[in-house]
Amino acid sequence: MNVAASNIANVSTTGPLPASGGSGTSAGAGSSSTSSTYPAAYVPLRVDQVDQSSGSTPGGTIATVSTVSPSYTAQSDPSAPFANQDGLVAAPNVDLASEFVQLAAARYSFIANAKVIQAYSETTESLLDIKA
Repeated sequence: MNVAASNIANVSTTGPLPASGGSGTSAGAGSSSTSSTYPAAYVPLRVDQVDQSSGSTPGGTIATVSTVSPSYTAQSDPSAPFANQDGLVAAPNVDLASEFVQLAAARYSFIANAKVIQAYSETTESLLDIKA
């Protein structure tokens, strides 16, 4: 949830295009001085869930956080003080629809996990209440 929330909160955070000029655009003259003056655009993150099972042994999953690649897209904003000579800035490569789906999936996963813990607790309680 934290990753999706951070991506959504920073969807409008722009910065100068990197000097390497990814996304098929040139960075423009004076880009290195602009990059040192203004902070870089927000780098969006993503969460990948990896299966920890080995063979027939169940092991659950683990979540790993990594950066989205490519991390930015060129966006036109000639009024930005850090825009290159073509009026382009770096905007985070965030898909809002995907981020909201991730939030919904995390919510339902939490609810499902809470129900499993509740069922375990109720089962354990009823086993301990058995009288001989």
